[in-house]
Amino acid sequence: MRAIILAGGKGTRLKPYTTLIPKPLVPIGGKYSILEVILMQLADAGFTHVTLAVNHLANLIQAYFGNGERLGLNIDYSIEEVPLNTIGPLTLINDLPENFLVMNGDILCDLDYKKFFDSHVARDADVSVSSFQRDVKVDFGVLEYDSNNRLTAFREKPQYHFDVSMGIYCLNRRTIERLAKGESYGFDELMINGIDRGDHISIQPFDGFWLDIGRPDDYAYADEHFSEFSDRFKFLQ
Repeated sequence: MRAIILAGGKGTRLKPYTTLIPKPLVPIGGKYSILEVILMQLADAGFTHVTLAVNHLANLIQAYFGNGERLGLNIDYSIEEVPLNTIGPLTLINDLPENFLVMNGDILCDLDYKKFFDSHVARDADVSVSSFQRDVKVDFGVLEYDSNNRLTAFREKPQYHFDVSMGIYCLNRRTIERLAKGESYGFDELMINGIDRGDHISIQPFDGFWLDIGRPDDYAYADEHFSEFSDRFKFLQ
């Protein structure tokens, strides 16, 4: 099984932690980098070949992980000369297999990656998206009113439920072959254009542990509590 990890962002939201090092190398729990945990998890799930799509401070990531031998992986690199958004970097990889996993390089979760991949293949989906339900609470009284400004409904501090993308996908190669090589293209465009084309986009809900370490507060929480949830990752024991 092949995985491609998107690790080329500048980590702007995670400053000042990313001032001198790329976000995937930010340490967590005092022992590992975020990306290191992901790579060990993929190796444990049976993935053997991982491509790191890199751009910002790529030399540091390459120096840290090398060819992946110490992690039991074959790691190679796809370098973006300019940022290509989320999906665009995949067009630079010439040896994509028929189906492959794609994920962001700043995610901690206990998703069964092999089961997710196998389900994608069994469904012959163009794209499979792992989703997670997030609750969003509005800390105000919400007013609804008609065209005459007359109140029609009131909800005190309502809570909404949304199924959101976890930043973990499986793709069939045909979804990339139709794209122009080296042009910026985002996950949002992939979804919207896929709906318009009638692509088979499979949503696979997940209700386990998931943490997107994209902001300072999220990272600080993950770093402080890493020992509490690291038992979810048997390869760290």
